[in-house]
Amino acid sequence: MSRPALPWPERYRPLRRRAEVAFWAVLLLVQAAFNSVVTLIDLRSAGRPVAAWEPALWELSSVLVVGLLIPAIVAFERRFPLHWDMLRRHLPWHLVGSVAYCSIHLAGMMALRHLAYASMGAEYRLNGPWWAQWGYEYLKDVRTYALIVSSLVGYRFLLLRLQGEARVLDMPESPAIPEPSPATGPAAPELAPSLPVQRPERFLVRKLRREFLIAATDIAWLQAEANYVGLHVNGHDYLVRSTLADFLTQLDPARFVRVHRSYAVNLDAVAEIEPLDSGDARLLMKDGSTVPCSRRYRSALAQQGTAS
Repeated sequence: MSRPALPWPERYRPLRRRAEVAFWAVLLLVQAAFNSVVTLIDLRSAGRPVAAWEPALWELSSVLVVGLLIPAIVAFERRFPLHWDMLRRHLPWHLVGSVAYCSIHLAGMMALRHLAYASMGAEYRLNGPWWAQWGYEYLKDVRTYALIVSSLVGYRFLLLRLQGEARVLDMPESPAIPEPSPATGPAAPELAPSLPVQRPERFLVRKLRREFLIAATDIAWLQAEANYVGLHVNGHDYLVRSTLADFLTQLDPARFVRVHRSYAVNLDAVAEIEPLDSGDARLLMKDGSTVPCSRRYRSALAQQGTAS
């Protein structure tokens, strides 16, 4: 979960990572405890006596693999967010994701169980052929996958309510094109004068029922968040309902450049470019934050920085 999620309220931001990890840890451990007790009761009621540690091992191996898979599900859900306007396009990807989730989950927990049983001089055996076991587990795992994704969607909705949704209220007006006079008729396209692009110097945004005037030059970096763009300004975050590409058209291209599929930066706010072994880079901003820079945009960033 290295890529930042939607911003927390500022005073709670240092607790975000610990709170998120604690939430999933408590949820999974409570689930493992309840399932272990229920499984033990069911097996003994069916006349299949087992040691108390066995159901506990089964459930702990399962939730351990689920916990390790949650960061991957978080990244996958950010890549294919489930919103009403893109539900039909992204839902098939999540069906594929649920199959991959079940396969990795089943392989991981079976490996852990075999190792645990072997360490105690016992043997762990499947209840039937592997394909039947996979089908049985998928019926359970698809519900778990849906629960995790639903929790992520609900979490994002809650953060939006706490953070407040910022909207640009004063958009620049396009310059008016004069009507052709009857005497001259319509001007030929090649003779039409080029009009300067009008870009706003300031944005008026609303957040938590308060309004803020933000200078475009004060925006340090921008991050795409599904249907929103997060503006990082002097340590504060403002969410604007827009795509990153559309919002960048309102900013000076000589100052603001895209450095990643989901990030753009103000060149004046970049303190240092740190190359990585992968060919990507990490941008160290003057406010102390870091922004990823993919190799696709790195050369363009260097050229833009030299030109400016």
